[in-house]
Amino acid sequence: MLAYVFWHAPAEDVAVERYEQALEGFHRSLAHSAPFGFGGSAAFRIPETPWAGGDALGAPAAQAGPWYEDWYLVEDFAALGVLAEAAVSRGHRASHERAAKGLGRGTAGVYRLLEGAAASSPAIAACRHATWVAPAAGAASAEIGAMLGDGADREGSSVWQRQLVLGPAPEFCVLSHEQPAGAAATRLAPRWSARTLPREALF
Repeated sequence: MLAYVFWHAPAEDVAVERYEQALEGFHRSLAHSAPFGFGGSAAFRIPETPWAGGDALGAPAAQAGPWYEDWYLVEDFAALGVLAEAAVSRGHRASHERAAKGLGRGTAGVYRLLEGAAASSPAIAACRHATWVAPAAGAASAEIGAMLGDGADREGSSVWQRQLVLGPAPEFCVLSHEQPAGAAATRLAPRWSARTLPREALF
């Protein structure tokens, strides 16, 4: 299971209400006519991007909100290609263009599910906490990444690792209903960083 995660913000002259309506319209279009290999999507309003505000997260300066975070679930990279084509094709083109017209800034990444069962769009939308974890520069991340989900409810949480960089994006994400013990400061290796952002589900 892969997730294409897209962080974006409206242009300065675009009304937030109009931008959110267009965003929801695009997600509803995909849900109504799902491309092959598509596992559903979710959209959230967030106060800032999770990769901003620290060298460990790879960003030079904080990017104030409102920002939005979209999750698009697909079976594999082939299905991701199908989704990319479908988004701008007949059936979805109009809703995609309405959403894209108001775009001001954006970045993205592709993540792979490491562990946990919360890998459906309703399960992801229900997770109140998204904790973004970045390893120290040059650190071996695989072993520690596997422990980020320690103590979390496997049925209501999931751990994701970045597979493809399409702009600034943290290495790991832990989705959970409660603060994940495995990503606590006392559990992380030296110079690793973790940030949990509040988020409000829009779709």
